[in-house]
Amino acid sequence: MNQFSHICVYCGASDGVNGAYLAGASVLGAEIARRGYGLVYGGGSVGVMGAVARSVAANGGTVHGVIPTPLLPKEVSGPPIGTLEVVDSMHTRKARMAELADAFIALPGGFGTLEELFETITWTQLGIHRKPIGLLNSAGFYDPLLALIEHSIAQGFVRPKYRSLLVAESDPAVLLDRLAAHEAPDGFVQWMTKEEA
Repeated sequence: MNQFSHICVYCGASDGVNGAYLAGASVLGAEIARRGYGLVYGGGSVGVMGAVARSVAANGGTVHGVIPTPLLPKEVSGPPIGTLEVVDSMHTRKARMAELADAFIALPGGFGTLEELFETITWTQLGIHRKPIGLLNSAGFYDPLLALIEHSIAQGFVRPKYRSLLVAESDPAVLLDRLAAHEAPDGFVQWMTKEEA
């Protein structure tokens, strides 16, 4: 069983078009706080990002945001939520968030969310860390991504064992339970040959 101090969330700075995205973020934030975990996130106060951070804080949890200076005027509206650490670049932000976190969860978001998620997955595949990674699949948001991963496996670009790198659930409590029990496959670089595909 994994012991968590802080959960890192990757998510959008927009609300999205489906109210389930903000609702799922709020439920996840409450559940993180209820379990005594701290939140590490991108430091913004808008969109899905703001919703999860406000929910953690409102339910008595600790919030630690990490934001690069250029994004301050874009992602922060009003007083910061919890502690806000300002860094020099996106690279520093991602490294710092990964350093502080014991597990990662991607909520609905755009290119930035996907980039952070896939870097974290790749680090596991390369053996850099073995921290669990989850998707909060609110309203089926990540169904197309999960289908793409299956397609990548079928086409011989991802080993089948790496399917288990991602834990996907629509219920935040179930997702956190599964992450706590999750064991990542051994990470090592071993590319597939045509014969193995």
